[in-house]
Amino acid sequence: MMQTVRHLAAVARAATLAAALAACASAPQPAPVVNASPVSALRLIGEQRVPHRALFEGTMLGGFSGLDYDAAHGRWLVESDDRCTHNPARFYEAELDFDATAFRAVRFVGVHYFMNSDGKDYVASPAGCAQADVESIRLDPLDGSMWYASEGDRRAGLDPFIRHATRAGGYLADLPLPDNFKVHKDEERGSRYNAVFEGLAFAPDGRSLWASLEWPLYEDGPIPTPQAGGMVRMTQFQRDGKVLRQFAYPLDAIPAQPGPGKEAENGVSEILVLPDGELLVLERATVQDAADVHHNYVRIYATDARGASDVKSLPALTGANFTPARKRLVLDSRTLGLPRVDNLEAMAFGPRLPNGHATLVMASDDNFRQTQVSQFLLFEVLP
Repeated sequence: MMQTVRHLAAVARAATLAAALAACASAPQPAPVVNASPVSALRLIGEQRVPHRALFEGTMLGGFSGLDYDAAHGRWLVESDDRCTHNPARFYEAELDFDATAFRAVRFVGVHYFMNSDGKDYVASPAGCAQADVESIRLDPLDGSMWYASEGDRRAGLDPFIRHATRAGGYLADLPLPDNFKVHKDEERGSRYNAVFEGLAFAPDGRSLWASLEWPLYEDGPIPTPQAGGMVRMTQFQRDGKVLRQFAYPLDAIPAQPGPGKEAENGVSEILVLPDGELLVLERATVQDAADVHHNYVRIYATDARGASDVKSLPALTGANFTPARKRLVLDSRTLGLPRVDNLEAMAFGPRLPNGHATLVMASDDNFRQTQVSQFLLFEVLP
């Protein structure tokens, strides 16, 4: 009897997903932002910061780890990874005031809550935000709905997910995921804690979407150290969850040595897809020095996977024979001349400038800490 119930539940979930995807395919299409390709460099236009623990409509601003531009409404979606420590899982609507010479303001104009399959928000629980640790958000280029990704929680046995939602955050469906992305709290296999789906991006035609892991799966080798990098999987999904392709992306080694007994890490925190098939990859490293000060090293790479091996059938990258993707440095944050570059985790293309060049915005996750800042950086994309 239990197997029958589970089978019927699975059928119902599949039907829900199919209906949602069919609705997407037939819905009118908003005008997309067409981005320059290839990208040769990024020119910094300006910076804006959100005051620490500022409030908006009864919620605390901060933890910005996902960002996308809604061209149809001229607004930005800004996702917070607050795990119900302050408020339920949510995203904001914002207006960014800028031109080619100045970045003048970030104005928050709305807030929405992510809803689970029961139609309720992700309320606080012992595991955090009731199974949601949202790290990326994207508008669907086919119908203007929304997709978002959660890292889950390995310690609590909660699997990561990629979820389809309405523009206001209402639940539509889950994207089926391969088994090797699941967590196993009592053994070292599958996804690592707090290092799963950090990046999410649609292909320009909207027919597929890419997801990136922050760190390697246990089976794919060690995480980066100051002596060596690592390999993370980039996965291209069809809209029904079928894995179209998967390649290995080579993470840099951590760029500095931490203080004695201190922590350091490097991982992928966001991706974007260019019309020529390249991916823009945001690598963000954090190094704690002997005085407990955290230093951030942010680099943007363009990665060309056309010559890379398809590794979707490889259960482990460790010991396997494969060709990783090539990558090319586009931006090193140390060249920006800013007094501070914080924990940048969000990245999205924006509207074009009068010269026809696209814009790109990055935002930081301040972890709601007094020692960090919520930072927005605006760039001109140089083709």
